[in-house]
Amino acid sequence: MAFVMQMHWPEVSREQYENTRREVNWEKDVPTGAKFHVAWFGDDGFRVLDLWDSAADFERFVTGRLMPAVKKLGIKGEPRVQMHEAHAIFAPNV
Repeated sequence: MAFVMQMHWPEVSREQYENTRREVNWEKDVPTGAKFHVAWFGDDGFRVLDLWDSAADFERFVTGRLMPAVKKLGIKGEPRVQMHEAHAIFAPNV
């Protein structure tokens, strides 16, 4: 079953997110198990919603690619991450 990852990282700016996208290059070098990604900036900061094949796939991406880039770019703070097993998935236009 797929897993939903929710992230809230108030300290991340738009510029930092864009720099991280370029550095990690997940859109062209798609991580194993990644199915869907959406990111936005709300009144309470940066948020992400992902869909992954497994929690282990997400953890491998975080430790092997994302956090090394975050460290290199000097991004501060710690994300608040929640993982939930997906109950149902509907993506009619994907």
